Amino acid sequence: MGGSYQEALAQSVTNPFTEETGIKVNLVGTADLAKVRAMQLTGKVEWDIYLDGGTVLASGSKQGFWERLDPSIFELKQLVVRPTIDVATYEIYAAGIMWDPKRYGPGKHPANFAEFFDLKRFPGRRAMRPVPDGALEIALLADGVAPKDMYPLDLDRAFRALDRIKSNVVWPVATPQSVSFVQTGEVDFSITYANRAKATTAPGGGVPLAFSLEQNVLNTGAVAVLKGARNKEGAMKLIAYMLRSEVEVRLERQAGNIPVSKNAASMFSAEDRKWQPDLNNSSTVTISSEYWADNFDAVSRRFKEWIMT
Repeated sequence: MGGSYQEALAQSVTNPFTEETGIKVNLVGTADLAKVRAMQLTGKVEWDIYLDGGTVLASGSKQGFWERLDPSIFELKQLVVRPTIDVATYEIYAAGIMWDPKRYGPGKHPANFAEFFDLKRFPGRRAMRPVPDGALEIALLADGVAPKDMYPLDLDRAFRALDRIKSNVVWPVATPQSVSFVQTGEVDFSITYANRAKATTAPGGGVPLAFSLEQNVLNTGAVAVLKGARNKEGAMKLIAYMLRSEVEVRLERQAGNIPVSKNAASMFSAEDRKWQPDLNNSSTVTISSEYWADNFDAVSRRFKEWIMT
């Protein structure tokens, strides 16, 4: 988490939740599922809620990390994506290409993933998050795979595509670095999220950056309650609060993602919507949580080994 998104979450969700309920919420940087596994094996569960991309939460669900959710706490008819047995989706977000428009004007920057992988036409350093879900889909889109043919992933083809640009890629550990590296000129182009670009155009956001909505990879923001959570009841209340229409509007006006509440979606201004991707764009891929639930651990190991070699 971290950076502008954590600030938006605190200001729009957790602080108002505390004011309404008296339940205090502490936000901490997210570790990976290995930390969750370790806490549950030792019986020392430090967190109550886990918030991350839908692919990560789906993998955790497959491994039995989360408590069952009570569907009666949600306004189910208002949700575009309904909760599963143990995971609630609260937003949809877009990964895409970011650049500094003062350094790279029209036609001087990549706008889709094939161009991002074209080092001859668009030379320069790239930044990509060191996580496989999203990076591999982007590599396959760049290599010409049609969105409808994306799954199951052709892993060998994806890694061959990544090999072509590996020498020009840096791997920011935290999401805010995928923005700051562009702002400082350490990289020329970055794969990051639309909401992160939006934050740079706000007061205090630093160097204003641009973001391409020509082609994106869509993922979901999801949340679950850890088995063994010490504050299970309060955690369930927070998740129900997050999915309320007015709360989703408040969060996404600041964060810039797409809410799952049908009521919330109609409450945005044209300025808000200009940072939101077209969900009907035929060149865009929605990441399959089902695929990653079955493959996340094995593919992550291969991806980490590939980065280090």
